[in-house]
Amino acid sequence: MCRHLAYLGPPTTLSALLLEPAHGLLHQSYAPADMRGGGLVNADGFGAGWYPGDGAVPVRYRSAAPIWSDTSFAALAAVTGSGAVLAAVRSATTGMPVTDTAAAPFTEGRWLFSHNGVVRGWPGSVAAPASALPVTDLLTLDAPTDAALLWALVRHRLRAEEEPAAALAAVTTGVAAAAPGSRLNLLLTDGATVWATAWGHALSLRCDATHVIVASEPLDDDPGWAPVPDRQLVTARPGGHTVCDLSGEP
Repeated sequence: MCRHLAYLGPPTTLSALLLEPAHGLLHQSYAPADMRGGGLVNADGFGAGWYPGDGAVPVRYRSAAPIWSDTSFAALAAVTGSGAVLAAVRSATTGMPVTDTAAAPFTEGRWLFSHNGVVRGWPGSVAAPASALPVTDLLTLDAPTDAALLWALVRHRLRAEEEPAAALAAVTTGVAAAAPGSRLNLLLTDGATVWATAWGHALSLRCDATHVIVASEPLDDDPGWAPVPDRQLVTARPGGHTVCDLSGEP
């Protein structure tokens, strides 16, 4: 399991968003509130992706070290600002590698992606969905992990110009059918909109006229945080959001 978040709003430093909040990703890495049996800490790496300007492709920082031990990132985060960020801390599923390439966010072009959860029965359970991918995509996964495969499945649909919400919904429901009991909280942004699924794990949302944060756990005690019901898909941007079930009904 992992913890992740996406932010869109007025530019802020990565430190103010990820490291300084009372229950930000730094705190969640060693004291998560709702792991649901997925481990006790998120110490198997972390990553952050941010957009340096409107229309720019994202910049990414990934490490296999715990976020609390990476002083280089702390220094970078204090002086790096952005109005669009996706970040995650990782708790590796048993048997999966702990490398920087296994840490979210995964990226291509304007996209940033993360997965919080686990694919049950890996890897055999998802052999059929994986078989629909080009062989080159399978040979060039960032890492031999469930999260990297989920990204490849979503990316394949995005490359075909499928709507992001439809791509997340199709991958989530398809993998859930192939691997029952999986936890499939997927998080995607293009720097202007956030799409997220809640499937088997916690997800919260805070949205107002100027910003939106979608996160595994609330970062603070602000009363504006609201839980996202299970098996729902969120589409959010500053000023508003929609929530629908993963069958596509409003």
